[in-house]
Amino acid sequence: MSEIAVEAPEVPAQLPKVRVAVLGAGKMGGILLQAFLKENLFAADHISATVAHAERAVALSTQWGVDVSTSNQEAAQKADLILVGVKPFQVPDLIAEIKPALTPSKMIVSFAASVKTRAIEEAAGMEIAVVRAMPNTPSALGAGVAALCRGRHVKDEQMALAQRVFETVGRTVLVDEKHMDAVTGLSGSGPAYVYIIIEALAEAGVKVGLPRDIATQLAAQTAFGAAKMVLETGYHPALLKDAVTTPAGCTIDGILELEEGGLRVTLIKAVMRATERARQLAAG
Repeated sequence: MSEIAVEAPEVPAQLPKVRVAVLGAGKMGGILLQAFLKENLFAADHISATVAHAERAVALSTQWGVDVSTSNQEAAQKADLILVGVKPFQVPDLIAEIKPALTPSKMIVSFAASVKTRAIEEAAGMEIAVVRAMPNTPSALGAGVAALCRGRHVKDEQMALAQRVFETVGRTVLVDEKHMDAVTGLSGSGPAYVYIIIEALAEAGVKVGLPRDIATQLAAQTAFGAAKMVLETGYHPALLKDAVTTPAGCTIDGILELEEGGLRVTLIKAVMRATERARQLAAG
């Protein structure tokens, strides 16, 4: 008796009823959209996105298997959840464009840096739920972190949905909006600081005789492993540092050099400076 081929049933999306639109599927918007598809968070036929150019819309629609167009209003019209991924200076015009498609039952999640929730609420002209997010670039590998803050009209279940969106690309934390500039200075800009540290460690490895490729791999994996220890053990970094630092050993001599060189203070000042710049951008 011949075997009968049976197609395996498709696994239903985790949030099959939610319709989502990514307005501005650029770098971060594209990262999120692809994560939705990979994690099967939303049904593919419930996802839409927009880009600035028609040719790119066709190419991305073919690549991702979702509706990609150049019409923000049309995408927003059919969405329950609207993700705003355009540049900060483009947000006012975007909200004005999609305003006819907005209703108080929809939710807007913006990851446009420095744009406050109140500004979006006022531009929308209604009591609509607005969540502001600050993700960072390691989201591209699912290792990001996003800080989220809620606008005046966000319900608990809507905030939970926003968290679920960004959990597809890493971890989330909830903060008051007054802390969002500090988030920008720390985790938004922070990957650049860490890359400099990794680069410096690798250069040091070369200085003491290691091949550059091996030194870079050792430095990067060491940074990754140390971060993983902090996140997964829950121990304070100082306690984990002490566990490495044996009496009269090598590590304490290295730490002494770091302290004399002012690494700790320099990193603190870097975050402070970036935070102040974020505040200046937010103030216009």
